[in-house]
Amino acid sequence: MRKTLFLFLLLVLGFSGAQAQVIPDTTKQLDQKFIDSLRLTVNLDSVDVMPQALDIKGWLLLNEEIMNELGGAVDNMYNFNFATAEKQFKSLRRRYPKHPMPYFLIGLSNWWKMIPSNIQDPSFDEPFLAYMDTTIILAEEMYDKDNKNLEAAFFLSAANGFGARLHAERKSWRKAAIMSNESLDYLQKSKKANGLSDEFLFGEALFNYYSVWIHENYKLLRPILMFFPKGNKPLGLQQLQQVAFNGFYTGTEAKYFLMKIYANDNKNGAAAMSLSQYLANTYPNNPYFQRFYARMAFTEGQLGIAEGISLSILDKINKKQAGYEAISGRYAAFYLGYIQQYRNRDLAKAKAYYRQCITFAEQTGERESGYFISSYVNLARMSDQQKDVKQAKQYYETVVKWADSKSSAEKEAKAYLKKHRRV
Repeated sequence: MRKTLFLFLLLVLGFSGAQAQVIPDTTKQLDQKFIDSLRLTVNLDSVDVMPQALDIKGWLLLNEEIMNELGGAVDNMYNFNFATAEKQFKSLRRRYPKHPMPYFLIGLSNWWKMIPSNIQDPSFDEPFLAYMDTTIILAEEMYDKDNKNLEAAFFLSAANGFGARLHAERKSWRKAAIMSNESLDYLQKSKKANGLSDEFLFGEALFNYYSVWIHENYKLLRPILMFFPKGNKPLGLQQLQQVAFNGFYTGTEAKYFLMKIYANDNKNGAAAMSLSQYLANTYPNNPYFQRFYARMAFTEGQLGIAEGISLSILDKINKKQAGYEAISGRYAAFYLGYIQQYRNRDLAKAKAYYRQCITFAEQTGERESGYFISSYVNLARMSDQQKDVKQAKQYYETVVKWADSKSSAEKEAKAYLKKHRRV
């Protein structure tokens, strides 16, 4: 007997999203509807033992001609040249209208259109879900005809996993729960093909790593995790590294996860910097990779690189280039404000950039973000430096309003306001 899992929802829910600014709060209470959905979808079933010999005839994932054909299309997708990429994916669909692969790739293209907004932009929800639903329908047909078709199981796992992530972002917990359960069910089945291609290994790598990560960071979920098979965090990291440098379709996705793991979890800034540099240089039009590279350059003290990338990001926002929006602008404007304040000592430019950062944060409703709060703190410090105590107090009052209780920013603001309460 085997326990089918809900864990993939957690794996794709925000933990695998763009948490570049703040490490998740491990004491955070999770939505009760989420917990209820989680409990309702844990069930038991059995797994047939697959024979060692597999008939891979017709598996497009392993077709070298298709790989050669789609290499440019996949690169165009990650470089935000979506029209060109989708033209090639649709060409594949015309030749293989009953295969799930082209529909999944077009769905993935729509997914990446949402990535710069941290999956908050709902304008691509409908086409994304439609393509993933079609992927699932066609893959189910293939799997029903031949339950040894592990390529079909791969697409069922992947499409359900991505669908679960979006439903979770939209707080549709029941839908997310069902799709997550399906995703992990087929993940367990498709892993029999891991030895055939690193594409199949990707899902197991994520499970191995994040199942342990979630146990370490979310105490509230530990009683539920007792029902699940144990992951292996070091093995998961090793598998991700293998996929990152050997996978064709999943290689960039694996690098994307590794980059965030190194930056947020392993505290390996050098490795995160190296991967972010590679991804940013390989896909110069990808706003997420650009802002992550700027972040790593900034945190690693390479301010010249951070400055150049940040200026480029703001320029692309002004030109309304696809994918460049307020979140990327918030990152870039803060880095430029900091550089002008502390390296160049140009307080006028620093203030302008911090105000721009604040405007970007307000556009996305992220007044509690670290960059928003820090912008006000630095504006207050500069005002105090220029003997404008009244203005400094106004900035610090905003910090008190939005900063986390007992945070260093709030303590600094309250101390200043107390000291200058008669001004």
